[in-house]
Amino acid sequence: MNDFLRESFSYSGIFKEIRKIPRTISPEKQAYGTDRNQYYLCYEPDRPISDKVIIWIHGGGWNAGTPEDFDYVGQRIAGAGYRFISMGYRLSTQKKYPAQIEDVCAGYNHAIRFLKEKGINTSRIIVCGPSAGAHLSSILAFSKTDQEKYRVDISGVIGYVGWGGPYCFHDKSSLALRILENKLFPKGYDRKQAEPVSLLTHNHIPMLLIQSRHDGIVDFSFAEEFRGKAHELGMQCELYEVTDDLNTHSWYTAGIFAKDRRENKSLDKFWSWVEER
Repeated sequence: MNDFLRESFSYSGIFKEIRKIPRTISPEKQAYGTDRNQYYLCYEPDRPISDKVIIWIHGGGWNAGTPEDFDYVGQRIAGAGYRFISMGYRLSTQKKYPAQIEDVCAGYNHAIRFLKEKGINTSRIIVCGPSAGAHLSSILAFSKTDQEKYRVDISGVIGYVGWGGPYCFHDKSSLALRILENKLFPKGYDRKQAEPVSLLTHNHIPMLLIQSRHDGIVDFSFAEEFRGKAHELGMQCELYEVTDDLNTHSWYTAGIFAKDRRENKSLDKFWSWVEER
């Protein structure tokens, strides 16, 4: 079956699995702006096993999704003993780009201050995100231009993980991705100013890119191109190819956290990589 069709038929199965995840941790909500989507949820594990903090930028094609929609990710990660920040941002249905990266940077800065005020170590941050969240989180972590513009200090970031990221904007974009891009950017906007592979600058942050050849929406070559640019700059970048049967875009980017690491190789790779930092 065509991978895009497999992707389209995957949603009911993902929702079914998500509903099984118990909600045992109540996150703390923090607003960093006046818009209803300018906030984040902070999950404090009952039994922390690490001083690492995972900051997650959600996906949803830039035009959908909230931190509440990804509560199951917070339950899984905090349940594993890690502090977890789930970031919201204005969607393309509200404001065109660069509103999204403005929000992600502002939210990140607010979250770092919030954690410090609580006496939490902010020198061991892992930034990550799936799909549209991989796009935004990679700019947060690797675009010196945006870091300087929005006064973002990434000195405490020790790792980056992106799932199914649209790191490039060119003719290999699928029809579905082009439609989402056209909704994201204002007419005439220079997309190079929002393209992670063009904005990538050398820094200390190692990265893990998790990508499937059967994604159905984002071409595998986007991760290869991003890794190639990173290696040219002398950066640490590992590209992990998804080998699980559940390998369509939504399954391996967000649905992955509905699974157990013992039954999902991609999830086990994520946890093993985080544990090694």
